Amino acid sequence: MRPLIYLLRHGEVDKGVPRRFLGRTDLGLNDNGIRQARALGERLRTIPFAGVIASPLRRAVETAALVSGRPVAAVEVMAALAEIDLGAWEGHTVAEVRQRFPGAYERRGQDLEHYRPEGGESFADLAARVCPVVFALAARAPGPLLVVAHAGVNRVVLSRLLRRPLQNLLAIPQDYGAVNILRTGTQGVEVAAINLGDRDSWPPEQPMKTGLLPNERLQDLVRGHGPLLPRRFDPGGVGAGHARDMNLELQGATA
Repeated sequence: MRPLIYLLRHGEVDKGVPRRFLGRTDLGLNDNGIRQARALGERLRTIPFAGVIASPLRRAVETAALVSGRPVAAVEVMAALAEIDLGAWEGHTVAEVRQRFPGAYERRGQDLEHYRPEGGESFADLAARVCPVVFALAARAPGPLLVVAHAGVNRVVLSRLLRRPLQNLLAIPQDYGAVNILRTGTQGVEVAAINLGDRDSWPPEQPMKTGLLPNERLQDLVRGHGPLLPRRFDPGGVGAGHARDMNLELQGATA
């Protein structure tokens, strides 16, 4: 069997109301996040992980430890897997950003790939930081790897592998505790499944001739049917423009 990478989003955290920009804010898991991680650990307990790797942020390290059943000290931390740097927007609500940086929120929605909040990163910057690291891990993986990161991180990796523009990255669902499966093979790294949860029916592990596992969300993305809204996407009461460009799901709170 070809080596697999189980690329996870960390479990749930408390973001507060109203939602705030949360990129590098170092939050731990809440009670439901702990439950999610333990449930995923039960689903993955038969996988002999050759390595357990995580973003340096607490929510990712805690998830990796709970899923793998290993102590926190045994989790390999990789700084390159940290969530997108939101710069001066970090910790602020959408309303506060609009007040402090007039027009910036809208400009970011129009160009998610290249727009940088003051002192922060664009998604193109994030992809340049993250993708070489994840692809290098895949190339040298001696066996299955557990990699725990963030919604933004995972979406840029999946976007690159699926050859989708970063402007549409929010169409790729990444729930708290999501499991994405990547497989390495003769053609490089392939996406096998996207956004599996602890209650989903999981695909088989044996290779398929197409190199892809039968995950309906993945199939929709591969077919290129345009923006695919996450099943639980909630525009949160913002204007229609942001509902159309799916900007709030990120801008309200990345985490």
